[in-house]
Amino acid sequence: MAKDTEALYAERFSRYTTALRNGRPDKVPIRPFVAEFTAKYAGYTCQDVTQDFQKAFDAACKCAADFDWDAVVGNMVYVWTGLTQAMGTTYYGVPGIDISPDTGFQYCEPPEEEAFMPPEDYDALIADPTGYLLNVWLPRISSDIVAPGDPNTERSNLALLKGGMAMMQYFSGFGVQAQRLREECGTVSAIAGILKAPLDILADKLRGYLGLCTDLLERPKKVLEACEALQPHLAHVALTSADPAKQVPITMWMHRSCVPFISFEHFDNIYWPTTKPIIETLWGEGYQVMLYAEGKWGAHLDRFAELPDASIIYHCDRDDIFEVHARIGHKFAISGGVPNDLLAFGTPEQVRERCKAIIDGVAKDGGYIMDASAIMQNDAKIENVQAMTDFTREYGVY
Repeated sequence: MAKDTEALYAERFSRYTTALRNGRPDKVPIRPFVAEFTAKYAGYTCQDVTQDFQKAFDAACKCAADFDWDAVVGNMVYVWTGLTQAMGTTYYGVPGIDISPDTGFQYCEPPEEEAFMPPEDYDALIADPTGYLLNVWLPRISSDIVAPGDPNTERSNLALLKGGMAMMQYFSGFGVQAQRLREECGTVSAIAGILKAPLDILADKLRGYLGLCTDLLERPKKVLEACEALQPHLAHVALTSADPAKQVPITMWMHRSCVPFISFEHFDNIYWPTTKPIIETLWGEGYQVMLYAEGKWGAHLDRFAELPDASIIYHCDRDDIFEVHARIGHKFAISGGVPNDLLAFGTPEQVRERCKAIIDGVAKDGGYIMDASAIMQNDAKIENVQAMTDFTREYGVY
């Protein structure tokens, strides 16, 4: 490795990890969560980077090499459709096949009456979450895999074989990608680990949002028991997929469990009691969790403040980032706050004005990482992303 690249990596690593722990580094670190934006910048379509993860890796490296960023995700286009198609998965709209090649992959949620888990299956899920997902849920979401007891098929056997091989191929590639980012670009691999809250698992992939809303009213005890049953499994997945060095955070993708999607009562009595212990367990093992708060979670900042100091990083999407900083910035680092619609439709000058306001109001004492409000897709203008990068690097010096 070239000495200057290694020195650049060490500088960026120190800057990034210092801010993650709510400290004050030499400069405001820049860590954009860039997904289909990387395809646009590298000259690929959404289909290219979704169907061929090596192209997605290449695009992320090109962005890391060309922009002065401290950290990026090895591939933020997290769905590789080669894997989903190998298993016959039916709930993704694939770019270039089901949708336009220039549109990012889509999640196709079935109507409530066709949810992948009907309400009568709660007891089976609660009794054996992994057995239920393997033997019942997986055959339902696959066009090829058959359920135990049904006549077996060659396609079912091949789907399981190909799916396992594809999963190992894809996820083992991230370690190589992290090393490549370091050696070629001097850039830190920003996150590691896989985590979602139990209630979001129910809403996203089992009952669907509408089904979950019905359940919260008609069978809240079953919902709570299901979340309690999922909780240790989700903690285990997070621990076994995390950064062994415990330097970069595990990211919890937060989807559908904030007010007004659910009530305060259900947040306080179901969501938080089954999510907080996971975060505390991970912190007890030395891992930070990034709460990637998609949408508006500001109504629950007091609950998040119950967590130990520096145990989380709060990523701000639709919340008022200045209010977030005022209420929890003394305990936790904050990232985000540059609106995606501004990056897509605004001007470079407007982007610079927003970045200045955030640096002045949120980052002046450290504990802030510059990023867009949400994952950046191919509608973000290259010149606006460049403006966010250049201004932060020039102005965000402590």
